[in-house]
Amino acid sequence: MRKALLLLLTSAAFNIQAADYNIMKYGAVNDTTQLSTSALQQAIDDCNRDGGGRVVIPTGSYKIGTIVIKSNVHLHLEHGATLYGSTRLEDYLPMKSDYVSLRTQTSTIQLIYADKANNVVIDGYGTIDGRGRTFKKLSWNDEGITRPHLLRFIQSRDITIKDITLKNSGCWMQHYLACDRLTIDGIKVFNRNNYNNDALDLDGCHEVTVTRMMADSDDDGITLKSTSPRLCENISIANCIVSSHCNAIKLGTETNGGFRNINISNIVVKPSYDQKEKFFGQWIGSSAISLEIVDGGLMENVNVSNINVEGTESPIFIRLGNRARGYQLKGTDFDSLIPIDHVGSINGIHLDNIQIRNAGAMGCSITGLPNHPVTNVWLSHISIHHKGGIKASDLPEIERSVKDEKEKDYPESTMWGCLPAKGFFVRHTRNIHFNDITIQTEEADVRPDFVQVDTE
Repeated sequence: MRKALLLLLTSAAFNIQAADYNIMKYGAVNDTTQLSTSALQQAIDDCNRDGGGRVVIPTGSYKIGTIVIKSNVHLHLEHGATLYGSTRLEDYLPMKSDYVSLRTQTSTIQLIYADKANNVVIDGYGTIDGRGRTFKKLSWNDEGITRPHLLRFIQSRDITIKDITLKNSGCWMQHYLACDRLTIDGIKVFNRNNYNNDALDLDGCHEVTVTRMMADSDDDGITLKSTSPRLCENISIANCIVSSHCNAIKLGTETNGGFRNINISNIVVKPSYDQKEKFFGQWIGSSAISLEIVDGGLMENVNVSNINVEGTESPIFIRLGNRARGYQLKGTDFDSLIPIDHVGSINGIHLDNIQIRNAGAMGCSITGLPNHPVTNVWLSHISIHHKGGIKASDLPEIERSVKDEKEKDYPESTMWGCLPAKGFFVRHTRNIHFNDITIQTEEADVRPDFVQVDTE
């Protein structure tokens, strides 16, 4: 009797944990001419109210506007299920968080939104397609304003995004802001249909693992940002394949807090198979690895290893600048930023076992500013092969270009054009170590492998 009762209780507990909320029972329709937003939202709300479970998107095609994910909700897309974003701007709800950041003080629109949600899973072998090409770029800072993000999580904890395919956002594909304990595993991202088409943006997040992601983006690929004083820290990124017209792996551009304890390994960087159009960047990509501090903030204990790179114009870019863009206080507008009154720091970077083939001829750079050097960088076992071809007659123009420190400029690996070194141009640095560096060019190139200015 006791055994039977135990089995019954165990079965009941399992059923509670595995409760499903199928959106078809809430009135969703397998028809992209009709909205299923309210059906999906009601299923999410009921699941959250009941303490959690799975909201199931069955095989089929469903059109939605903005939905809000809540705590303890597991959104599961079955194989063959696709959520399509509406192409009407009025179907997207403006959302505003109380988090203080450059990216939150204006109401933003997105297809899937969460703020202060805990214990959330989005998984399955289905697809979420934002149909972002519909939303035209109307102004310089219109991302999330008139062009929706696809996925945006703010101040959320214990989040898992697994196995799904994400396509065609109006701007950034995924923005995780001030989130903790985030896991991204085995997802596919295709984002080449509009401006600002990043694949992944981690912004002031802690305790993050990203593994087995395949990303093909017009703008930056895997991007860490810090649009508030909150650092990105304790982050592991591994075993990914990334294509980008811009920067495949990037720490920056926004760096109010900075980056600490970042491990990136076993990444393949390659050009996209789809080279029909380009909104930003370079056809073969701007950089493979960009590590930047330009808005105050610090960068320390960053390790990048086992990277195979095909293409990119200027593969490795480490930059300490002084753009000094601030962040916002709660309740202020975009024009009222807290000023940044200091130059940040870069200290303790390790780059190891990086193979680069068929790159552009620009070269790589490690640059600080006068009296603000980049310090303690170790580069080892790096092989660079690029087209070369720079002649002696090209050198005067190259030297004129790099005399400009460009202290306040937007940091970009191509910001000086062709560099004085065919390997590494190093300026305003202290304690930079090179070990086992090989530079090869297809065509004869008169530049030395290394050029150093104000280094110790």
